[in-house]
Amino acid sequence: MKQENSTVLEHRLFHGDYRLLKLAAPAIGPLVLPGQFVHLKIPRFEHAVLRRPFSIFKADAESVSILYKAIGRGTAALATVVAGEPVNLLGPLGNGFPNIGSGKTPVLVAGGYGNAALYLQAAKLPVKGVAFFGGRTAADILCVDEFKALGWDVRIATDDGSLGQKGFVTAALDAWVEEQGAGSGGQGVELFACGPNAMLKAVGDRAIQHGLTAWLSMDRNMACGVGACLTCVIKRKTADGWEWARCCKDGPVFEAREILWEE
Repeated sequence: MKQENSTVLEHRLFHGDYRLLKLAAPAIGPLVLPGQFVHLKIPRFEHAVLRRPFSIFKADAESVSILYKAIGRGTAALATVVAGEPVNLLGPLGNGFPNIGSGKTPVLVAGGYGNAALYLQAAKLPVKGVAFFGGRTAADILCVDEFKALGWDVRIATDDGSLGQKGFVTAALDAWVEEQGAGSGGQGVELFACGPNAMLKAVGDRAIQHGLTAWLSMDRNMACGVGACLTCVIKRKTADGWEWARCCKDGPVFEAREILWEE
C-alpha cells in the first residue's frame, strides 16, 4: 500500500452516465492485483473527512483507471475534476481475486459496474471463458467490447429486456450451467463475481449447490479502507462458528463457503 499524489490524465464519459477517470500512478499502478481498489481523496470535497473507495478497472506501470457513476455528493464532486488536476490516492488496497484452479474454465458474473472490478482478472487469467453481465437496462451494461477483445464469450441480461436476455443475470447463468452440466462433481468451472450483494448471494448459493468454487467481491461501505474502523465487516464462518472479517482488508474477495449471510 502506498499514498501517491496523482494527476488526472483523462476524465470523460464512458457509457451512458458512467465516467472513466484515468490517474497517473507510477507508485501504485505496478502493484495492482485483480480485484483490488483505491481510496481517493476527492478534490473540492474537503469538508468530507473520509476518502472514497473505487474498484480498479485498469492498471499499468504508469496509471490506474476507475469507472464510476455520479450518484452521491462525493461522486458528483469527482465528476467535476479535469485533466491536470491533482488527486491523492491510497492503494492498492484489499485482497483481490486468486488465479484459477488448474484445468478449470473461468466464469465471470457482473452486476452493474461490477464489470470494472473483473476486467483485470479477465485480462490476466491464462484461459478465457464466459462472462455474464447484468443490469437494469442497456445503459447499465458496460465494457462488452473490452471483454470481447480479450477473447471472452459475453452473455448479457437486463431487467427490462432492452439488451440481451430479459431477467436477472443469474437466470442466464443457470441456463448455461445446466447446458454445460457444470455442476457434476464440482468439476470444470470456477466463478468470479462482483456486483450487488443480492446477486453475490445468489451466485454463491448456486456455486455451493453445484459443488463449484465461487470468489465473491463483497459490496460493503468502506470508511477507512485499511481495516481500522470496522464499518465494512461481514460474518465469516470458522470451525467453531463465525468471526468478523473486514471487507477492506481481509477481502473484498471471499470464497462463497466462507460467508455467513445475514437473513
